[in-house]
Amino acid sequence: MLIHRSGLAWLMAASIAAPSIAMAAIDIAPLWNFGNPELSEQRFRAALATASGDDTLILQTQIARTYGLRRDFAKAQALLREMEPQLASAGAEARIRHALETGRTFSSATHSPDSQTPEVRDRARAAYQRAIDLGLEAKRDDLVIDAIHMLAFVDTRPEDQLKWGQRGLDVAMASQQPLARAWEASLRNNMGYALYQMGRNEEALGQFQRAASLREALGNPERTRVAHWMVAMTLRTLKRVDEALAIQLRLEAENQAAGKPDLHVFTELELLYRARGDESRAALYAQRRAVLVKQ
Repeated sequence: MLIHRSGLAWLMAASIAAPSIAMAAIDIAPLWNFGNPELSEQRFRAALATASGDDTLILQTQIARTYGLRRDFAKAQALLREMEPQLASAGAEARIRHALETGRTFSSATHSPDSQTPEVRDRARAAYQRAIDLGLEAKRDDLVIDAIHMLAFVDTRPEDQLKWGQRGLDVAMASQQPLARAWEASLRNNMGYALYQMGRNEEALGQFQRAASLREALGNPERTRVAHWMVAMTLRTLKRVDEALAIQLRLEAENQAAGKPDLHVFTELELLYRARGDESRAALYAQRRAVLVKQ
């Protein structure tokens, strides 16, 4: 679990493993392994051998995305530029994804803060807006939301992140498209963290709790644990220590059973036991956290 440079906690769950990918003309969802971009690239290139028409372009946009996940933005941009002459005769999805992935080469979760100059942000914003406009025209609500939520990497003030989260949520809740509605959990998580950064902790808690309920319904255990961590973190901030402690101890056990101990859970448990005046237990979790950091 990571809190990336823009300050949106765990937005990688939305910006990388986004639910929009399953509606492609070619089903690219099974080809993606966001934890292994190299493997994903190999799968996309293998699929290119039998692809034709817009499927070829869609696969190429995803190959570009694998480069971005590996921070090779120049290579991603070069590939996307090579595709541009073919876009005039391409269908809507290929053009939307080209604009979306172009934006991601300028501003995304994998970019360093010092790379985000005003010019770079402007180029990212223009690409994302182009994806939004094309998506609205084509009635591809899922891709519209993907582009909207990426604008939170361009405009990183909590107030702006809340604005973009709300705009994306408005599209999701008004849509009849299942993949658009599937964005609700990620958007509420992002809005919750923006509210948390603004000190509006009761409102943040409400968004995190709703996101956790949605994650449970979607059935992804890892993302569900992240969602409950956000709830517990906010409860601690609100000085509801016993409630927060119960959640974090449950998460510790679940992570242990999954073979995935989490330093963020250990950090919270250290803080919670310290808040209760139990310095020995706090020291224990500080030690466990330190061990994971060294690994």
